[in-house]
Amino acid sequence: MTSGFLLPLICDVKVENGEFTWDDDLPPGGSDSYPRSPIGFHEAGQVADTPLFDADRFLIKFHNLWTIEAPPGWSLLFTHPVNRFDLPFTTLTGLVDCDRYHDAWINFPAHWRDADFNGVLPKGTPVAQCFPIKRETWAARTIPLTDEEARRAETLAGDIRREKGVYRRRFRA
Repeated sequence: MTSGFLLPLICDVKVENGEFTWDDDLPPGGSDSYPRSPIGFHEAGQVADTPLFDADRFLIKFHNLWTIEAPPGWSLLFTHPVNRFDLPFTTLTGLVDCDRYHDAWINFPAHWRDADFNGVLPKGTPVAQCFPIKRETWAARTIPLTDEEARRAETLAGDIRREKGVYRRRFRA
């Protein structure tokens, strides 16, 4: 669950009665066209007709200070930090070809799902987790198990029932 890397919130963000405030500025040397805030608004139409859409609410967008370049042939899957159910937002998932798109920032839209949240999201809170994905063509196929494959599956299922940690000890890379 720690694959890839996390992108952090760039400063403390205080949330009080639905109002977001911060007392921080971006480091010097950035582009004048870049937002001077840790968060902004995101077009809600991107989630229309999904469970993330609410006509009375907006999407936020976490601003990111870094450009990200991947090796040739690799994309990055950006998603909500894995198993971080404690966060009052859900980062939207997206795939970016960062081997080609790397000269500008990638920001992270998120659905603010806890309307009653009051408090501080501290600097460093993970707002997105990024997984490298090798772009290559492959095709999935579904076929019945052979007798030998069925025997191996039953043996492994029995090992898993009898012993703890079978996957961790025998299969985890």
